[in-house]
Amino acid sequence: MPLDRAEALDVLQEALRRAHDGERVEVACRGGVGRTGTALAALAILDGLPVERAVPWVRAGYHPKAVETPWQRRWLRRVT
Repeated sequence: MPLDRAEALDVLQEALRRAHDGERVEVACRGGVGRTGTALAALAILDGLPVERAVPWVRAGYHPKAVETPWQRRWLRRVT
């Protein structure tokens, strides 16, 4: 995730708005697991999923090792 949390949240909120409008939105990073999983979990939180359910939800539906680091989990706790 970018160091600028506000900027990252702006981009994620725009992606969520586009998805709600029916546009296809893709999320990716080099490995496709940690940062991608974190972004997907953040999108789910922004869409109303409780923070404590976001990582298990992404791991069940996307990749079992998504959101790899403690830093990524802490970042998600601050998504609002």
